[in-house]
Amino acid sequence: MALEVPRTSRVFSELPPLSLYVHIPWCVRKCPYCDFNSHQAIDVNEPHYIDCLLDDLDRDLHWVQERPLHSIFIGGGTPSLFSAESITRLIKGIQQRIALEPSIEITLEANPGTAEQARFYGYREGGVNRLSIGVQSFNTDHLQRLGRIHNGDNAKAAIQLARDAGFENFNIDLMHGLPGQSLNHALDDLQTALQFQPPHLSWYQLTIEPNTVFYNAPPKLPEDDTLWDIQQAGIALLEQYGMNHYEVSAYAKAGRRSRHNLNYWQFGDYLGIGAGAHGKITVRDRGEILRYRKTRLPRDYMAGIDPAKASYLAATEAVPAPELPFEFFMNALRLREGVPTKLFEQRTGLDLREIAPTLEKALALGLLESSPSQLAPTPQGWLFLNDLTALFLEQEHKLG
Repeated sequence: MALEVPRTSRVFSELPPLSLYVHIPWCVRKCPYCDFNSHQAIDVNEPHYIDCLLDDLDRDLHWVQERPLHSIFIGGGTPSLFSAESITRLIKGIQQRIALEPSIEITLEANPGTAEQARFYGYREGGVNRLSIGVQSFNTDHLQRLGRIHNGDNAKAAIQLARDAGFENFNIDLMHGLPGQSLNHALDDLQTALQFQPPHLSWYQLTIEPNTVFYNAPPKLPEDDTLWDIQQAGIALLEQYGMNHYEVSAYAKAGRRSRHNLNYWQFGDYLGIGAGAHGKITVRDRGEILRYRKTRLPRDYMAGIDPAKASYLAATEAVPAPELPFEFFMNALRLREGVPTKLFEQRTGLDLREIAPTLEKALALGLLESSPSQLAPTPQGWLFLNDLTALFLEQEHKLG
């Protein structure tokens, strides 16, 4: 019989690392598979939006709680639509408000259709030290079906531009399971990416999300057997090239794991600024973990700088204690190596004994490794991650 103990109040022995997410919500064109908060760029007032971002950050500074920034991620949308001057002003403004860790990772998402040599050099000089290049595929036919504005040659040129501009640290973003894609097509994409010796590669299956064009008019995707073959052959190829498969859809050379995403997966804290941005903050003196989101529509967000208008904040809520185990493990178990056992108590403020029955059930099913110092999925648990995390959703219902 598992030991059951009453729930304790949340006590945080230390605050987690703090990251910053900046959302730039505009694209040249909305892709049919995209469910992110992105909008077609028409007469975007860059200087005003940067003003709003920094004003938004000013209002969030009380959540910093004397921590330096661990990482900054400028995502979208298509942040590379913004000039190097705008991105430089943004980074300098952040530096003036919050201390940065000496080894801080500052990532900017860039799409091949907006790649320019001078702009990439400008981003590098302005403080960006990592690019995430949204290639998706090198096959022009597949890119057209995805509604992308670039072709295969543009994708190769963008990666070379990043290297020429001095970006030693960059990510190539690829999808598989695309409409009309065969096993050979998918492996060709990976082989092409690997020729550029990327320090980091994100490789994940296309999924059809609600509120997208593809959801209302689904394309014909590869059969399940083909999807399985693509996944297994792709993983083998990436590991053959020395890319460590450290997270469900992330591969990296030694020392090049994404610091920003690791902070998410390890249930760290992050501020979120920009239209529709989300944040998660641990408030030690209140014994709470808060989640918040900012106003979604750019025009409404950009009115927030006016004191007479609404603020940037759309909603804030404390995460109830019963929901924390599921939220923690939904992130942490995406990591192949898992996380140290002590991290659960540090990041949730809960006693690990409270979820002992669920841990024992996961162990009995062969989905979780048995280790006193590490919480990690077994190979089977990683393969059936939804089943494993569902156990902690059941735990949430019991605690609630």
